Amino acid sequence: MLGRIINNIKGDKYVWYIVAILSAISLLLVYSSTRSLAYKNEHGNTEYYLLRHGFILGVGLFITYVVHQIDHRYFSRIAQMMLILSVPLLLYTKFFGVRINDASRWVRIPVVGLTFQSSDFAKLALIMYTSRMLSKKQGVIKDIKEVTIHIMAPILLICGLIMFDNLSSAGILFMTCIVVLFIGRVSTKFILAIIGSGVLMVSLIVAFSWFFLPDHGRADVWIQRVESWQNPDINSDEFYQQKQAYIAIAKGGLFRLAPGKSTQCNFLPDAFSDFIYSTLIEEYGMLGGAFVLFLYLFFMWRLIILVKNSPRAFGALMAVGLGVSMVLQAIIHMGVNVHLLPNTGITLPFISWGGTSIWFNAFAIGIILSVSRHVEEKVQSAPPAVKSKKKVVDEIHG
Repeated sequence: MLGRIINNIKGDKYVWYIVAILSAISLLLVYSSTRSLAYKNEHGNTEYYLLRHGFILGVGLFITYVVHQIDHRYFSRIAQMMLILSVPLLLYTKFFGVRINDASRWVRIPVVGLTFQSSDFAKLALIMYTSRMLSKKQGVIKDIKEVTIHIMAPILLICGLIMFDNLSSAGILFMTCIVVLFIGRVSTKFILAIIGSGVLMVSLIVAFSWFFLPDHGRADVWIQRVESWQNPDINSDEFYQQKQAYIAIAKGGLFRLAPGKSTQCNFLPDAFSDFIYSTLIEEYGMLGGAFVLFLYLFFMWRLIILVKNSPRAFGALMAVGLGVSMVLQAIIHMGVNVHLLPNTGITLPFISWGGTSIWFNAFAIGIILSVSRHVEEKVQSAPPAVKSKKKVVDEIHG
Protein backbone atom coordinates (compact mmCIF):
# COMPACT_ATOMS: atom_id res chain seq x y z
CA MET A 1 0.00 0.00 0.00
CA LEU A 2 2.75 2.43 0.98
CA GLY A 3 4.72 1.55 -2.13
CA ARG A 4 1.71 2.25 -4.30
CA ILE A 5 1.24 5.66 -2.68
CA ILE A 6 4.91 6.51 -3.20
CA ASN A 7 4.72 5.45 -6.85
CA ASN A 8 1.72 7.75 -7.35
CA ILE A 9 3.53 10.81 -6.02
CA LYS A 10 3.95 13.17 -8.96
CA GLY A 11 4.87 16.77 -9.57
CA ASP A 12 7.99 18.73 -8.74
CA LYS A 13 10.01 16.52 -6.42
CA TYR A 14 11.85 19.54 -5.02
CA VAL A 15 8.57 21.00 -3.77
CA TRP A 16 7.91 17.69 -2.02
CA TYR A 17 11.39 17.83 -0.46
CA ILE A 18 10.82 21.41 0.74
CA VAL A 19 7.49 20.54 2.34
CA ALA A 20 8.99 17.47 4.03
CA ILE A 21 11.96 19.43 5.42
CA LEU A 22 9.77 22.28 6.69
CA SER A 23 7.45 19.74 8.34
CA ALA A 24 10.38 18.05 10.10
CA ILE A 25 11.69 21.40 11.31
CA SER A 26 8.18 22.24 12.50
CA LEU A 27 7.97 19.11 14.65
CA LEU A 28 11.30 19.89 16.32
CA LEU A 29 10.47 23.52 17.03
CA VAL A 30 6.90 23.00 18.18
CA TYR A 31 8.04 20.29 20.58
CA SER A 32 10.84 22.39 22.07
CA SER A 33 8.65 25.49 22.41
CA THR A 34 5.59 23.78 23.92
CA ARG A 35 7.10 21.33 26.43
CA SER A 36 6.73 23.64 29.41
CA LEU A 37 3.25 24.69 28.34
CA ALA A 38 2.19 21.07 27.88
CA TYR A 39 3.67 20.07 31.24
CA LYS A 40 1.67 22.84 32.91
CA ASN A 41 -1.63 22.43 31.08
CA GLU A 42 -1.68 18.69 30.34
CA HIS A 43 -0.69 17.21 33.72
CA GLY A 44 2.95 16.61 32.88
CA ASN A 45 2.39 15.18 29.40
CA THR A 46 5.16 17.11 27.59
CA GLU A 47 4.45 15.33 24.29
CA TYR A 48 0.78 16.41 24.12
CA TYR A 49 1.24 19.30 21.68
CA LEU A 50 3.87 17.42 19.70
CA LEU A 51 1.49 14.51 19.05
CA ARG A 52 -1.37 16.84 18.20
CA HIS A 53 0.80 18.87 15.84
CA GLY A 54 2.21 15.70 14.28
CA PHE A 55 -1.32 14.53 13.56
CA ILE A 56 -2.19 17.89 11.97
CA LEU A 57 0.91 17.75 9.77
CA GLY A 58 0.18 14.15 8.81
CA VAL A 59 -3.35 15.05 7.73
CA GLY A 60 -1.92 18.05 5.86
CA LEU A 61 0.47 15.85 3.88
CA PHE A 62 -2.42 13.50 3.09
CA ILE A 63 -4.46 16.47 1.82
CA THR A 64 -1.54 17.51 -0.38
CA TYR A 65 -1.28 13.99 -1.79
CA VAL A 66 -5.02 13.74 -2.55
CA VAL A 67 -5.31 17.23 -4.09
CA HIS A 68 -2.23 16.81 -6.28
CA GLN A 69 -3.95 13.82 -7.91
CA ILE A 70 -6.87 16.04 -9.04
CA ASP A 71 -6.70 17.79 -12.40
CA HIS A 72 -6.06 21.44 -11.50
CA ARG A 73 -8.49 22.59 -14.22
CA TYR A 74 -11.33 21.34 -12.01
CA PHE A 75 -10.64 24.23 -9.64
CA SER A 76 -11.47 26.71 -12.38
CA ARG A 77 -15.06 25.44 -12.28
CA ILE A 78 -15.51 25.92 -8.56
CA ALA A 79 -13.56 29.19 -8.21
CA GLN A 80 -16.60 31.44 -8.73
CA MET A 81 -18.73 29.44 -6.30
CA MET A 82 -15.99 29.61 -3.66
CA LEU A 83 -15.64 33.37 -4.13
CA ILE A 84 -19.39 33.92 -3.75
CA LEU A 85 -19.40 31.77 -0.62
CA SER A 86 -16.48 33.76 0.82
CA VAL A 87 -18.50 36.97 1.16
CA PRO A 88 -21.20 35.70 3.58
CA LEU A 89 -18.57 33.60 5.37
CA LEU A 90 -16.41 36.68 6.04
CA LEU A 91 -19.45 38.68 7.14
CA TYR A 92 -20.52 35.89 9.48
CA THR A 93 -17.00 35.80 10.93
CA LYS A 94 -17.06 39.54 11.51
CA PHE A 95 -20.27 39.52 13.53
CA PHE A 96 -20.57 36.00 14.94
CA GLY A 97 -17.07 34.52 14.76
CA VAL A 98 -14.89 33.39 17.66
CA ARG A 99 -13.05 36.38 19.13
CA ILE A 100 -9.44 35.95 20.26
CA ASN A 101 -7.28 38.93 21.30
CA ASP A 102 -10.06 41.39 20.31
CA ALA A 103 -10.12 40.05 16.74
CA SER A 104 -12.90 38.02 15.18
CA ARG A 105 -11.09 35.81 12.65
CA TRP A 106 -12.29 32.29 13.40
CA VAL A 107 -15.41 30.30 12.63
CA ARG A 108 -16.28 27.28 14.76
CA ILE A 109 -17.43 24.20 12.88
CA PRO A 110 -20.55 22.73 14.57
CA VAL A 111 -20.34 19.22 16.09
CA VAL A 112 -16.61 18.85 15.31
CA GLY A 113 -15.67 21.90 17.39
CA LEU A 114 -12.72 22.87 15.18
CA THR A 115 -12.15 26.49 14.26
CA PHE A 116 -10.74 27.89 11.05
CA GLN A 117 -9.90 31.34 9.73
CA SER A 118 -12.37 32.31 7.04
CA SER A 119 -9.64 34.48 5.52
CA ASP A 120 -7.73 31.29 4.59
CA PHE A 121 -10.70 30.05 2.59
CA ALA A 122 -11.25 33.49 1.02
CA LYS A 123 -7.57 33.68 0.05
CA LEU A 124 -7.77 30.41 -1.87
CA ALA A 125 -11.03 31.47 -3.50
CA LEU A 126 -9.81 34.91 -4.60
CA ILE A 127 -6.50 33.66 -6.04
CA MET A 128 -8.26 30.87 -7.94
CA TYR A 129 -10.96 33.24 -9.19
CA THR A 130 -8.49 35.94 -10.27
CA SER A 131 -6.42 33.33 -12.14
CA ARG A 132 -9.57 32.07 -13.86
CA MET A 133 -10.65 35.57 -14.91
CA LEU A 134 -7.23 36.45 -16.26
CA SER A 135 -7.08 33.27 -18.32
CA LYS A 136 -10.65 33.70 -19.60
CA LYS A 137 -10.53 37.44 -20.28
CA GLN A 138 -7.22 37.79 -22.10
CA GLY A 139 -9.03 39.20 -25.14
CA VAL A 140 -10.56 42.07 -23.16
CA ILE A 141 -7.89 42.51 -20.50
CA LYS A 142 -7.29 46.09 -21.66
CA ASP A 143 -10.96 47.04 -21.26
CA ILE A 144 -11.30 49.11 -18.08
CA LYS A 145 -14.93 48.07 -17.62
CA GLU A 146 -14.09 44.36 -17.76
CA VAL A 147 -11.12 44.79 -15.43
CA THR A 148 -13.15 46.83 -12.95
CA ILE A 149 -16.15 44.49 -12.78
CA HIS A 150 -14.45 41.10 -12.98
CA ILE A 151 -11.10 41.77 -11.29
CA MET A 152 -10.82 45.01 -9.32
CA ALA A 153 -14.18 44.79 -7.53
CA PRO A 154 -13.72 41.21 -6.18
CA ILE A 155 -10.16 41.95 -5.02
CA LEU A 156 -11.18 45.11 -3.14
CA LEU A 157 -14.31 43.47 -1.69
CA ILE A 158 -12.59 40.36 -0.30
CA CYS A 159 -9.49 42.21 0.96
CA GLY A 160 -11.69 44.89 2.52
CA LEU A 161 -13.78 42.34 4.43
CA ILE A 162 -10.66 40.55 5.68
CA MET A 163 -8.97 43.80 6.68
CA PHE A 164 -11.39 44.71 9.47
CA ASP A 165 -9.94 42.05 11.76
CA ASN A 166 -6.83 40.85 9.92
CA LEU A 167 -4.92 43.68 8.26
CA SER A 168 -1.75 41.66 7.66
CA SER A 169 -3.55 38.82 5.86
CA ALA A 170 -5.50 41.31 3.75
CA GLY A 171 -2.27 43.07 2.80
CA ILE A 172 -0.54 39.81 1.83
CA LEU A 173 -3.54 38.75 -0.26
CA PHE A 174 -3.71 42.14 -1.97
CA MET A 175 0.01 42.09 -2.84
CA THR A 176 -0.34 38.53 -4.12
CA CYS A 177 -3.19 39.57 -6.42
CA ILE A 178 -1.07 42.43 -7.76
CA VAL A 179 1.70 39.94 -8.62
CA VAL A 180 -0.82 37.68 -10.37
CA LEU A 181 -2.21 40.65 -12.34
CA PHE A 182 1.30 41.65 -13.42
CA ILE A 183 2.13 38.13 -14.60
CA GLY A 184 -1.30 37.96 -16.25
CA ARG A 185 -0.32 40.95 -18.44
CA VAL A 186 -2.84 43.40 -17.05
CA SER A 187 -2.02 46.96 -18.14
CA THR A 188 0.28 48.85 -15.77
CA LYS A 189 -2.16 51.75 -15.54
CA PHE A 190 -4.91 49.36 -14.41
CA ILE A 191 -2.60 47.81 -11.81
CA LEU A 192 -1.72 51.28 -10.51
CA ALA A 193 -5.43 52.12 -10.40
CA ILE A 194 -6.10 49.00 -8.33
CA ILE A 195 -3.22 49.85 -5.97
CA GLY A 196 -4.55 53.39 -5.62
CA SER A 197 -8.04 52.08 -4.91
CA GLY A 198 -6.60 49.72 -2.31
CA VAL A 199 -4.75 52.54 -0.54
CA LEU A 200 -7.94 54.62 -0.55
CA MET A 201 -9.94 51.69 0.83
CA VAL A 202 -7.43 51.16 3.67
CA SER A 203 -7.58 54.86 4.54
CA LEU A 204 -11.38 54.83 4.62
CA ILE A 205 -11.55 51.67 6.76
CA VAL A 206 -9.00 53.07 9.24
CA ALA A 207 -10.92 56.37 9.42
CA PHE A 208 -14.24 54.55 9.88
CA SER A 209 -12.80 52.32 12.61
CA TRP A 210 -11.22 55.28 14.41
CA PHE A 211 -14.28 57.55 14.43
CA PHE A 212 -17.26 55.20 14.49
CA LEU A 213 -16.33 51.88 16.13
CA PRO A 214 -16.14 51.36 19.92
CA ASP A 215 -12.58 51.86 21.21
CA HIS A 216 -11.57 52.67 17.60
CA GLY A 217 -11.95 49.02 16.56
CA ARG A 218 -8.71 47.44 15.35
CA ALA A 219 -7.33 50.80 14.18
CA ASP A 220 -6.04 51.51 17.69
CA VAL A 221 -4.12 48.21 17.69
CA TRP A 222 -2.62 48.91 14.25
CA ILE A 223 -1.43 52.36 15.30
CA GLN A 224 0.04 51.09 18.59
CA ARG A 225 2.00 48.38 16.79
CA VAL A 226 3.45 50.84 14.29
CA GLU A 227 4.36 53.32 17.05
CA SER A 228 5.98 50.57 19.12
CA TRP A 229 8.00 49.54 16.07
CA GLN A 230 9.07 53.08 15.19
CA ASN A 231 9.80 54.23 18.76
CA PRO A 232 10.55 51.12 20.81
CA ASP A 233 10.45 51.49 24.59
CA ILE A 234 12.28 48.52 26.01
CA ASN A 235 10.35 48.73 29.28
CA SER A 236 6.87 49.02 27.77
CA ASP A 237 4.36 46.17 27.69
CA GLU A 238 3.94 46.62 23.92
CA PHE A 239 7.64 45.90 23.38
CA TYR A 240 7.75 42.83 25.65
CA GLN A 241 7.39 40.28 22.84
CA GLN A 242 10.06 41.89 20.72
CA LYS A 243 12.46 42.16 23.65
CA GLN A 244 12.15 38.44 24.36
CA ALA A 245 12.63 37.73 20.64
CA TYR A 246 15.83 39.82 20.70
CA ILE A 247 17.15 37.75 23.61
CA ALA A 248 16.34 34.50 21.79
CA ILE A 249 18.14 35.68 18.64
CA ALA A 250 21.15 36.86 20.66
CA LYS A 251 21.43 33.46 22.36
CA GLY A 252 21.48 31.74 18.98
CA GLY A 253 24.36 33.80 17.62
CA LEU A 254 25.77 32.97 14.21
CA PHE A 255 25.73 29.19 14.52
CA ARG A 256 24.31 26.89 17.15
CA LEU A 257 23.18 23.29 17.19
CA ALA A 258 21.00 23.01 20.27
CA PRO A 259 17.70 21.34 19.34
CA GLY A 260 15.27 21.37 22.24
CA LYS A 261 17.42 23.70 24.34
CA SER A 262 15.42 26.89 23.89
CA THR A 263 14.84 28.75 27.16
CA GLN A 264 13.24 31.93 25.83
CA CYS A 265 10.17 29.93 24.83
CA ASN A 266 9.29 30.07 28.54
CA PHE A 267 9.11 33.86 28.39
CA LEU A 268 8.28 34.67 24.77
CA PRO A 269 4.52 34.74 24.08
CA ASP A 270 3.57 32.75 20.98
CA ALA A 271 7.04 31.21 20.74
CA PHE A 272 5.43 28.31 18.86
CA SER A 273 3.43 30.43 16.40
CA ASP A 274 3.90 34.16 15.75
CA PHE A 275 7.53 34.15 17.00
CA ILE A 276 8.66 30.64 16.13
CA TYR A 277 11.39 32.02 13.87
CA SER A 278 13.05 33.50 16.98
CA THR A 279 12.94 30.06 18.58
CA LEU A 280 14.50 28.61 15.44
CA ILE A 281 17.41 31.08 15.58
CA GLU A 282 17.91 30.48 19.31
CA GLU A 283 18.33 26.75 18.71
CA TYR A 284 20.11 26.76 15.32
CA GLY A 285 21.67 30.20 15.04
CA MET A 286 21.47 32.73 12.22
CA LEU A 287 22.72 30.09 9.78
CA GLY A 288 19.75 27.92 10.68
CA GLY A 289 17.45 30.87 10.10
CA ALA A 290 19.16 31.58 6.77
CA PHE A 291 18.65 27.94 5.73
CA VAL A 292 14.89 28.19 6.30
CA LEU A 293 14.80 31.47 4.36
CA PHE A 294 16.65 29.71 1.54
CA LEU A 295 14.01 26.95 1.48
CA TYR A 296 11.24 29.48 0.90
CA LEU A 297 13.25 31.32 -1.77
CA PHE A 298 14.09 28.03 -3.49
CA PHE A 299 10.38 27.20 -3.44
CA MET A 300 9.77 30.53 -5.17
CA TRP A 301 12.38 29.65 -7.78
CA ARG A 302 10.64 26.35 -8.52
CA LEU A 303 7.41 28.30 -9.03
CA ILE A 304 9.09 30.62 -11.51
CA ILE A 305 10.31 27.62 -13.52
CA LEU A 306 6.83 26.08 -13.36
CA VAL A 307 5.19 29.28 -14.65
CA LYS A 308 7.74 29.55 -17.42
CA ASN A 309 6.96 26.07 -18.74
CA SER A 310 3.25 25.74 -17.98
CA PRO A 311 1.20 25.45 -21.20
CA ARG A 312 -1.95 26.94 -19.67
CA ALA A 313 -2.40 30.40 -18.19
CA PHE A 314 -4.87 29.34 -15.49
CA GLY A 315 -2.58 26.74 -13.93
CA ALA A 316 0.46 28.98 -14.08
CA LEU A 317 -1.30 31.98 -12.54
CA MET A 318 -2.97 29.92 -9.82
CA ALA A 319 0.27 28.17 -8.88
CA VAL A 320 2.31 31.35 -8.67
CA GLY A 321 -0.45 33.15 -6.75
CA LEU A 322 -0.75 30.45 -4.10
CA GLY A 323 3.03 30.12 -3.83
CA VAL A 324 3.73 33.86 -3.65
CA SER A 325 1.15 34.19 -0.88
CA MET A 326 3.00 31.64 1.27
CA VAL A 327 6.44 33.07 0.54
CA LEU A 328 5.30 36.63 1.30
CA GLN A 329 3.80 35.45 4.58
CA ALA A 330 7.05 33.69 5.49
CA ILE A 331 9.22 36.72 4.72
CA ILE A 332 6.94 39.08 6.66
CA HIS A 333 6.94 36.66 9.62
CA MET A 334 10.74 36.63 9.60
CA GLY A 335 10.86 40.43 9.27
CA VAL A 336 8.63 40.81 12.32
CA ASN A 337 10.76 38.43 14.39
CA VAL A 338 13.96 40.39 13.70
CA HIS A 339 12.11 43.73 14.13
CA LEU A 340 12.37 44.84 10.51
CA LEU A 341 8.56 45.11 10.42
CA PRO A 342 5.83 45.89 12.97
CA ASN A 343 4.17 42.98 14.74
CA THR A 344 1.53 41.46 12.46
CA GLY A 345 0.46 38.28 14.25
CA ILE A 346 1.02 36.01 11.25
CA THR A 347 2.57 32.55 11.38
CA LEU A 348 5.37 30.85 9.48
CA PRO A 349 3.80 28.52 6.85
CA PHE A 350 4.34 24.81 7.49
CA ILE A 351 6.47 25.52 10.58
CA SER A 352 4.35 27.39 13.13
CA TRP A 353 1.86 25.57 15.34
CA GLY A 354 -1.48 25.53 13.61
CA GLY A 355 -4.56 23.54 12.77
CA THR A 356 -6.72 24.27 9.78
CA SER A 357 -4.25 26.93 8.55
CA ILE A 358 -1.77 24.12 7.86
CA TRP A 359 -4.48 22.22 6.02
CA PHE A 360 -5.30 25.20 3.81
CA ASN A 361 -1.60 25.59 2.98
CA ALA A 362 -1.40 21.85 2.29
CA PHE A 363 -4.37 22.23 -0.07
CA ALA A 364 -2.56 25.07 -1.87
CA ILE A 365 0.63 23.00 -2.19
CA GLY A 366 -1.47 20.17 -3.62
CA ILE A 367 -2.82 22.49 -6.32
CA ILE A 368 0.70 23.65 -7.18
CA LEU A 369 1.87 20.04 -7.48
CA SER A 370 -1.19 19.24 -9.60
CA VAL A 371 -0.15 21.95 -12.06
CA SER A 372 3.41 20.59 -12.02
CA ARG A 373 2.12 17.06 -12.63
CA HIS A 374 0.08 18.32 -15.57
CA VAL A 375 3.20 19.86 -17.15
CA GLU A 376 5.05 16.58 -16.70
CA GLU A 377 2.26 14.52 -18.25
CA LYS A 378 1.93 16.90 -21.21
CA VAL A 379 5.58 16.43 -22.12
CA GLN A 380 5.48 12.64 -21.62
CA SER A 381 2.42 12.28 -23.86
CA ALA A 382 3.78 14.58 -26.58
CA PRO A 383 4.70 13.22 -30.07
CA PRO A 384 8.32 12.09 -30.54
CA ALA A 385 9.26 15.33 -32.31
CA VAL A 386 8.09 17.31 -29.31
CA LYS A 387 9.51 14.87 -26.79
CA SER A 388 12.95 16.08 -27.76
CA LYS A 389 12.03 18.99 -25.52
CA LYS A 390 12.14 16.70 -22.52
CA LYS A 391 14.61 19.19 -21.09
CA VAL A 392 11.53 21.04 -19.85
CA VAL A 393 10.70 18.20 -17.49
CA ASP A 394 14.36 17.77 -16.60
CA GLU A 395 14.51 21.45 -15.70
CA ILE A 396 11.34 21.27 -13.61
CA HIS A 397 11.99 18.00 -11.83
CA GLY A 398 15.76 17.91 -11.76
